[in-house]
Amino acid sequence: MKSLYNSANDMSNTIKHITFGVGKDGSLRGFSPGKCHYLHTPEIRKEDNEMELCMHSRPSFASDYMEGAHPAILARLMETNMLKTQGYGSDPFSQSAREKIRAACGCPDAEIHFLVGGTQTNATVIRGLLHSYEGVIAAGSGHISVHEAGAIELGGHKVLTLPHVSGKLRAADIEGLIADYRKDANSGHMVMPGMVYISHPTEYGTLYSLSELQEISSVCRKNGLPLFLDGARLAYALSCSCNELSLKDIARLCDVFYIGGTKCGALFGEAVVITQQNLIPHFFTVIKQNGALLAKGRMLGIQFDTLFEDDLYMKIGASAIAAADQIRDTLTKCGYRLFLDSPTNQVFIVMENEAAAQLARKAEITLWEKYDDSHTMVRFVTDWATQQRDVDMLVEILEQECNPTLACVS
Repeated sequence: MKSLYNSANDMSNTIKHITFGVGKDGSLRGFSPGKCHYLHTPEIRKEDNEMELCMHSRPSFASDYMEGAHPAILARLMETNMLKTQGYGSDPFSQSAREKIRAACGCPDAEIHFLVGGTQTNATVIRGLLHSYEGVIAAGSGHISVHEAGAIELGGHKVLTLPHVSGKLRAADIEGLIADYRKDANSGHMVMPGMVYISHPTEYGTLYSLSELQEISSVCRKNGLPLFLDGARLAYALSCSCNELSLKDIARLCDVFYIGGTKCGALFGEAVVITQQNLIPHFFTVIKQNGALLAKGRMLGIQFDTLFEDDLYMKIGASAIAAADQIRDTLTKCGYRLFLDSPTNQVFIVMENEAAAQLARKAEITLWEKYDDSHTMVRFVTDWATQQRDVDMLVEILEQECNPTLACVS
């Protein structure tokens, strides 16, 4: 069979036709002219085909994994496509990514493992940390509690839910649950609290303060429970001006966390950081056992090696935050009610059911959850690739086509 490319040089020459600009803040600056453009911007697009017209008929704010990957990642994958490397993450790209992540986290002895998706990562880490009789403490709104189809329970572990404040757990509530378990005369018949799960940002786009994470970490360490932080959208927290937590803070205060790639510019992938060696013995084998070990591990290593080159990961979410801020400002000026103060790339409002359905016909959004019998919580999500034209289209819809009087809760 004849190869598509006669050599790696042929592929490299092909790459030259797919050039792009990346701003210092990590935002996209558009592709330079060529025969093929993998991401169209208003400045360079000369004509639209039928599919493009369909795709852009409504502005898209449904989620932050609707695109492919950041152009720098695509270019790197193409450049290295014909190289043969060892599998399962033992390749030089994965090793380089690990070293960059360790340096960024200030954790030179951390174990770094690459998995494919968020639910897979949560389930695998939790199964690795817990004994069969233990459960995981999480907010009632947490991703593992409501949006992972019982993946944690499928692995044999109960999710022990606690009330939340704007998506966040409180240290006092965690300590109270542990104390109640330990003083219960029937504790031997109950699920033992074995770890704590939080996410940053939370399911509602809110952020933990440094003091809040310090308090939770203190409770966990006093009681011998590992603290696991889900960082599926971590890039958007790191790009937010009101964020108080650095990667080094997270590594210092958490026992395990993961750096999200799927929602933050990668094609797919999450980087698990275990700050204590041997916290999860034989975790590589645990990953394999859970069907989560990618044979072509370099596909993950290359992506994270690129994301942690020149601090791209720290910058990639900046444009998403700016777009979300513009949407928040418009909603406020138009009289819509923000459900809560979420400063990252997710924006939530409460609308009457009729108004929410009307808006969903004009823009790709998420009807997040029922607020009450007559109102729905609506979510808008921006990401690293959100285009200003889409923001402008949404702003026009919100200002001119939707009736704010139908959208507000009295």
